[in-house]
Amino acid sequence: MSASIVRHTRVLAGLGLLLLVTPPLRAQDTSPWSVLERPRTRPAQPTSRAITPDDLRSRLYVFADDSMAGRELDTRGNAMGVEYIAREAARIGLVPAGDHGSFFQTIPLVYRDFDSTRTIALDGRTLIPWADFIPRDQGEGTRSIDGVPSVYGGTWGVPGSLIDAQAAAGKLVVLSLVPAGYGQGIPGTAARAEVSARFPDAAGFAVAGLDVMPVQIIPYYRDSPAEFSTTGPAPSFLYIRKSVAAALLGASLDSLTPGARGRSFTGTPVFRSRPLEFPGRNVVGIIPGSDPSLRGEYVAIGAHNDHIGLSEAAYPHDSLYVVNHLYRPQGADGPEPRLTAARADTVNRILADIRKRTDGRSARPDSINNGADDDGSGSMGVLEIAEWFAGAPIKPKRSLLFIWHVGEEEGLFGSEYFTDHPSVPRDSIVAELNMDMIGRGARTDVTGETRTGLLIRGDSNYVQLVGSRRLSTELGNLAELVNGSSGHPLRFDYAMDANGHPQEIYCRSDHYEYARYGIPIVFFTTGGHADYHQVTDEPQYIDYDRMARVSRFVAELAGSIANLDHRVVVDQPKPDPHGECRQ
Repeated sequence: MSASIVRHTRVLAGLGLLLLVTPPLRAQDTSPWSVLERPRTRPAQPTSRAITPDDLRSRLYVFADDSMAGRELDTRGNAMGVEYIAREAARIGLVPAGDHGSFFQTIPLVYRDFDSTRTIALDGRTLIPWADFIPRDQGEGTRSIDGVPSVYGGTWGVPGSLIDAQAAAGKLVVLSLVPAGYGQGIPGTAARAEVSARFPDAAGFAVAGLDVMPVQIIPYYRDSPAEFSTTGPAPSFLYIRKSVAAALLGASLDSLTPGARGRSFTGTPVFRSRPLEFPGRNVVGIIPGSDPSLRGEYVAIGAHNDHIGLSEAAYPHDSLYVVNHLYRPQGADGPEPRLTAARADTVNRILADIRKRTDGRSARPDSINNGADDDGSGSMGVLEIAEWFAGAPIKPKRSLLFIWHVGEEEGLFGSEYFTDHPSVPRDSIVAELNMDMIGRGARTDVTGETRTGLLIRGDSNYVQLVGSRRLSTELGNLAELVNGSSGHPLRFDYAMDANGHPQEIYCRSDHYEYARYGIPIVFFTTGGHADYHQVTDEPQYIDYDRMARVSRFVAELAGSIANLDHRVVVDQPKPDPHGECRQ
């Protein structure tokens, strides 16, 4: 599941204590830590048509193996994982539905690097990038601001103060911001898409927010993340200091009236495209429906094939496991733990016992974020579902579309691209069922928080549903009906689906890219846990019985949707497909 801000494991403060201190062993109950004695590897076994824990275990130990190195976008490990899925899709008999008759749909992603040799100056003084200004890339068709006259556009966030779009045409529009924390996300920033939409014909924007921008966000802006290759015309976009804005416009912004004219920069920011070494690829396959009149409609079943790769440093695996399970129960969704002397003593006593039991093997250095639950569990669940339907003597009436999206962790790239450029007609997709993290959810797992901040814990039948009635009441009701008809129903938790929930799970995985086009969705997850986006998310900690139960339920629901005598009814408002997701 995509993280909202921080994607990679950070170094734990005080962790050095855990590496050096080895106090005498003390008697205590170590039963919660026996999982650290489980085998880390398992030979792959042939899978059957049935959706079984053993099949899922066999698949996941391959897909989340150390050799995949965390399956991060643009790595050999992700390429290996994607190719494993495609081989399995071919073996079980799916029909390829990617590019040129293959199972792969390649996403047009590039890196866009700021060209630091190109300068921007004002009155003969060269401005310093990342100090005087921060450039934000708007794509290959970005307009130049070299010699373009500037104009004060008003205060972004106060609509009545802004100049009209015609007055901004062809100019560099300088914008001030409302006080930090009011109507904004990160202080000092403005939504580029919204600013560009408000003044579409401007040559560029210079937003005077750099003085209040958190310093820790600047390295993020200096990075060159993968992004879609775009060539259409777009305004340039800069964040600048108030002193630069005042020099450009000849006066303090506080003293200016919107529409005041200013001078021009010499030069313009330039970004250069650089291709990915390993192209990002979705895997797409189909099981055709059995009804000639309905096989042109599809029930999509999806997961994401990528994870977050390698951490910056290696630490003893057992140390990270114990610290997170004691003091960071939501993994990367919770605050980074601080180890007091008392906490360090507790951890070291536990580690001494664990290492005695494992002959030190549990202390292996670990920097690989294997992504067994996130989203190896969902990806392998989709494969199991595909094999189950492929072996069925009678196929569902509608066709089934299986898709493993790439780049979810980096920003839902694969699902965004597929829904913008689907390999089947978009309006033929009647529903999308998304599985992301379906392998945990025990009573010992903190699976999330309520909207008011109360911790949620799982149980033996636990699974979260998100978005099931946001577009189609009928789809949500059908999920309940199918579950209720089971001899051993799952317990649905809808707490994370609450409107206004701060974690915004509805917006954080691939299902939303379908929902934005009005395609009804259900997101299935067993929720968060202490190993979320940590190197300890490994196959030996997965609950394979639960993973099989959730997969079987999703298969039954998909079959029910595919066999309906009508499309599930969309009776709720559809979002703007190009707008911002809000839960």
